Amino acid sequence: MHISRTDLNLFVVFEAIYSQGGVTRAAETLNLTQPTISHALGRLRDRMDDPLFVRHGQKLVPTSAAQKMIGPVRQALQLFERTLGELDGFDPSSADMTFSIGMRPLMEHTFFLPLVTLARETAPKITVTSNRYDRHNLETDLSAGRMNAAIDVFLPLPDSIRRKHLTSSRSVIVARKDHPIAREGLDLEAYLSLEHILVTSRPGGHGPEDVALSREGKSRRVAVRCQQINTAMRLVDRTDLVLTMSEAIAERANIWFKHQIIATPFAAPKIDTYLYWHANSDADQANQWFRGVVEGAVQLPPPDDLMYLP
Repeated sequence: MHISRTDLNLFVVFEAIYSQGGVTRAAETLNLTQPTISHALGRLRDRMDDPLFVRHGQKLVPTSAAQKMIGPVRQALQLFERTLGELDGFDPSSADMTFSIGMRPLMEHTFFLPLVTLARETAPKITVTSNRYDRHNLETDLSAGRMNAAIDVFLPLPDSIRRKHLTSSRSVIVARKDHPIAREGLDLEAYLSLEHILVTSRPGGHGPEDVALSREGKSRRVAVRCQQINTAMRLVDRTDLVLTMSEAIAERANIWFKHQIIATPFAAPKIDTYLYWHANSDADQANQWFRGVVEGAVQLPPPDDLMYLP
């Protein structure tokens, strides 16, 4: 098979069908007719000597050959787009493209609003999407172009994944405004006597503050585990449960609640946040602009009308 005898547009159609799960949505994405998409898929099937997709209910499911192809195809398409973009230059004021940021729920709740707001100030035509992802697949997702960048805590990743430190935040305690600890104060003994909320997407395990406490031979009672910071903040509002978390995230999440934010009575760890992207996007002007917007959004100060106890 020689590339000179292959229409490269067929791979654009292939990626759209793979991503959208069907011919109809792929046609909508590419602004083409369904017969055009079906014809292109038929040509690629003949060229690859494989059905590539098989019908399963309402979706087209990729064959094993298609699954092997998708990563290299996405990388190649990303390279073409980046090359053309560099030749044309990147102008955010007229750019009509999609930027995808990998965020776990806690990060989305904290940083997505300022990110979108800041991005649209200079690039009103772009689309910004937040993607939840498996940390084990982060390298692959960034390499294949499924995400332009990601925000997370420090992760052990290969050199092909670039990282930049964004924030370093101490741990604090969040309690409702009229919680008894406002009158009684909070030392370590009082902290350990409380019932706690842990925000995590993991079904088990401990938070970084639990690890810190264990070094002192101490432990706390986690009465509730939940996945969303907003859920945790509502629980704090309705109960005597308290929440220990990053100060940077707590300040932003507290905008709608006005809870107390209190320093921890023990040596709780600092929480570091990093921006991740793939090495092949280093020189891409659009990706450089987007990374700059992410950095700016993370550094934006929270509103100054928050209740805070030192």
